[in-house]
Amino acid sequence: QIQRALRSLSVPLERLHIMKGHMMQDMCKGLSRQTHTQAKVRMLPTYICSTPNGTEKGNFLVVELCQNQVRTLLVTLYGDGNLSPQMMYKIFDMPEGIMQGEGEALFDFIAQCVSQFLAETTSSDTSKSEERLPLGFVFPFSCRQTQLDKAELLSWSKGFSCSGVVGKDVVQLLQSAINKQELCHVDVVALMNDTVGTMMTCSMEGRPCEVAMVADKGSNCCFMAEAYLVETTDETSGRMCVNTEWGCFGDDGTLNDIFTPYDECVDEESSNPGEKRFEKMVGSLYLGEIVRHALIALTAEKAIFTGTDVAVLKEKGVFTIQHILDIINNEDGTTDVRRILEVLGLQPSERDCGRVQQICRAVVGRAATLYATGLAAILSYMCQTREMETLMVNVGVEGELYTGYPRFEEILQSVSRLLAPECMATLLPSRDGSGRGAAMVTAVALRLAAQRRAVNEVLGPLRLTRADLEKVQALMREEMERGLNKATNASASVRMLPTYVSHTPDGTERGNFLALDLGGTNFRVLVVHVTEEGISMASEIYVIPAAIMQGTGEGLFDHIIDCIIDFQTKQNLVTETLPLGFTFSFPCQQVGLDKALLLTWTKGFTASGCVGQDVVQLLREAAHRKQHLGMQVVALVNDTVGTMMACGYDDPKCEIGLIVGTGTNACYMEEMRNVGTVEGDQGRMCINMEWGAFGDNGCLDHIFTHFDRVVDETTINPGKQRFEKLISGMYLGEIVRQILMVMAEKQLLFQGRPCPKLQTKNIFQTKFLSTIELNGLALRQIRAILKELELDASFEDSVLMREVCQTVSLRAAQLCAAGLAAVVEKMRENRGLDQLSVTVGVDGTLYKLHPCFSDNLQKTLKELAPNCNVSFLLSEDGSGKGAALVAAVANRAAN
Repeated sequence: QIQRALRSLSVPLERLHIMKGHMMQDMCKGLSRQTHTQAKVRMLPTYICSTPNGTEKGNFLVVELCQNQVRTLLVTLYGDGNLSPQMMYKIFDMPEGIMQGEGEALFDFIAQCVSQFLAETTSSDTSKSEERLPLGFVFPFSCRQTQLDKAELLSWSKGFSCSGVVGKDVVQLLQSAINKQELCHVDVVALMNDTVGTMMTCSMEGRPCEVAMVADKGSNCCFMAEAYLVETTDETSGRMCVNTEWGCFGDDGTLNDIFTPYDECVDEESSNPGEKRFEKMVGSLYLGEIVRHALIALTAEKAIFTGTDVAVLKEKGVFTIQHILDIINNEDGTTDVRRILEVLGLQPSERDCGRVQQICRAVVGRAATLYATGLAAILSYMCQTREMETLMVNVGVEGELYTGYPRFEEILQSVSRLLAPECMATLLPSRDGSGRGAAMVTAVALRLAAQRRAVNEVLGPLRLTRADLEKVQALMREEMERGLNKATNASASVRMLPTYVSHTPDGTERGNFLALDLGGTNFRVLVVHVTEEGISMASEIYVIPAAIMQGTGEGLFDHIIDCIIDFQTKQNLVTETLPLGFTFSFPCQQVGLDKALLLTWTKGFTASGCVGQDVVQLLREAAHRKQHLGMQVVALVNDTVGTMMACGYDDPKCEIGLIVGTGTNACYMEEMRNVGTVEGDQGRMCINMEWGAFGDNGCLDHIFTHFDRVVDETTINPGKQRFEKLISGMYLGEIVRQILMVMAEKQLLFQGRPCPKLQTKNIFQTKFLSTIELNGLALRQIRAILKELELDASFEDSVLMREVCQTVSLRAAQLCAAGLAAVVEKMRENRGLDQLSVTVGVDGTLYKLHPCFSDNLQKTLKELAPNCNVSFLLSEDGSGKGAALVAAVANRAAN
């Protein structure tokens, strides 16, 4: 079945030749005055008759209508080959509902953006504010253009459906709206779509570009045609850029024989069945759906996911283009593929992972092949109509499929050469969408010295001195004392929660123990076998659907028990009653080893009826409802305590746990005499600091920067977990993005060009920070990494972006060290020692994967706590193995 599916998604070379022929015929139909109205490939004239030659001169205004934004640019060209143009820009976010509202409201908003933009950019220069300003309008929708400044909208797409615009001249609508703003000196003189903008962008810097292709959510191509062939216009000399609108190719049935059942399903479920059939085979908006339908069919044939729950495949849109790109770009086995599928809610075998990867590669490979076939048709048409034996041409390419799939370019080149051997195309990646093309501009680079001053001004507040760190250390110590003191505990930002874990493992623990690890959208159930030979484990990951995370507490805990029963059944453990350690990575007030009240949900959980309740009891009640007797909850721990315990099994000196990953926290063994919130003075108890909330009372306001405040305000818990938001991987990428947005605003990056991609929240994952800071990583490689994120960075940009990442991650490591210094110094003083030797069990992706974080943390800790000899031991599964060991230690003590 798999081979049959793969064959159906593979188009033979001879069929591609036929398709190329059909495309060329349709192009001729679209250009002909007689057949234009029946043509599926519309071949719309753009009235752009030349590409930039570097002699352009004057001030130009550009407005670009984007998906959720309006971009405005003011450009000054000096006629010097576009080497030193002047450009100012601003991005305006669209108000909600405007994309589906009245057309008049949309154009009024665009005009208001222009007015505000000009007020901000020209108020200081009266000569500019009086001169006539020609405006270029980038309008990325299908239009019938009758001259450069006259274009009727044929149809909306991309989520827009404004009333009263289809069939109207959009240039006139914009001009009327601009006139309402009393901007009499602004004239709309040119309209183009984003594909044409891409071609113009790639025509900069003395290299004419005559073809452009967009391989994105939608699909399109434009090229410079011989003007006399464009019969729908009166232009007869030179060339004119033609917007093919090739997405509709095949709407007349010419693609039926290569349209698979999966394509049919996608087409039927779309908002426009039977239309844009070529686009539905190649546009990144649809590829995930093709994959989903292929997997549904293969599952029905029992070729994949046999015996597992595949309900998630019924959810439209569950497979995004990013999932597919992540799956096919993974060359190192199937581990990452498995992770992606498990996050989606599937339970794949090794074979399933390989087969899903094959299907994804086939779908994207077919898209790339079809793009190449369309391109070959255009190249051959250009070659023939120019009566040339061979054609050499530059092709501008843009879109997430091109940037996100490394083999896309290779397939495009090889297949187009097979189909059009007489043509030699050089692919030029578009570097800043159509705005830059419309403006025909390259940005002015600031003098390096001025840039450096500005960079230091931006990054200065994030660079902490030794005195700053010592102050943080002292404040942490102060908050620790307040948290341990019964009288001040309630007002302390560091809660210092007693865990009732009084011992670390001593190596004599034996038996089988269950562990439940709940800390996010996925949770694990484990069985841990502790023998004289050591520890062995088996585990399974289960998913918590969003509806359950945000539903009732009863529903959440019932789901967890169902999964535990499933696991024990699979492990043949149903007949045994096993002690269970419960890792619960949410803030709790623990009142016993097996009794803990939930203080607040975090990480997107909002299950009702849980806050203030004993979570162990909620789990027991769910087990009772499900009549499950195969487990006995003996201990509740959080992941930090579990990390300490897991490392404690290997190193008896491990008395501190540290997590630096998505979140951050620490725990340590405190003297019972100092724990004012619990009765008793003998021995020690592990204290869960919950240090992520350090500073929530305002004590760290002096080190919070503007960027930190913006990130804090956009989180789901503003004003809370503020220390965590300076340190953990979940937030560092966002701090970096905020800094880069300010730097882009100050024209310190991207040669002053706007970068809409920077507006995308969470674009920079921890993995990005870890990769960009790798020692010895060439700038070329950094540029490649940034390119994958659709950030077109120069070498200078790459250096600066790495510096931003280094500044943010260094500060995180230093602050973490300051907190840890307070802990180890307190332990040393507690025990009356001149020198303390202690081990920290540590876990978390930031600590483990970031190339500099651990070194920076340890170096800073040595400086701040010189009397402590601190070793670090990486945890192997603290929240799983550690929880089981807490249960084992409790079991040992009970026996």
